[in-house]
Amino acid sequence: QVQLVESGGGLVQAGGSLRLSCAASGSISRINYMGWYRQAPGKQRELVARITSGGSTNYADSVKGRFTISRDNAKNSVFLQMSSLKPEDTGVYYCNVVQFGANFWGQGTQVTVSS
Repeated sequence: QVQLVESGGGLVQAGGSLRLSCAASGSISRINYMGWYRQAPGKQRELVARITSGGSTNYADSVKGRFTISRDNAKNSVFLQMSSLKPEDTGVYYCNVVQFGANFWGQGTQVTVSS
């Protein structure tokens, strides 16, 4: 089992920045993907950004150029630097890890962007 602990959410004005962090512990060998998803009220959970163990990344079109995902393999951590935040970025952000095809999720951290 993999346990994930997120931090860094909060309330920010439009145009501001936030940095999310997620640390993995437990049976953490051979983690393939680490990433972030978000869920806005009344909407489905969606992929925000994902990074492989080799550093390849992909982003949702809505966040390209504003968000940057990074990973520290030595510390089993993944980060999401969010800039130029918009009200539509509001939601609960979940850390996700894929290991041997299984998905593990963090508890979620609230990000609220005020206009």
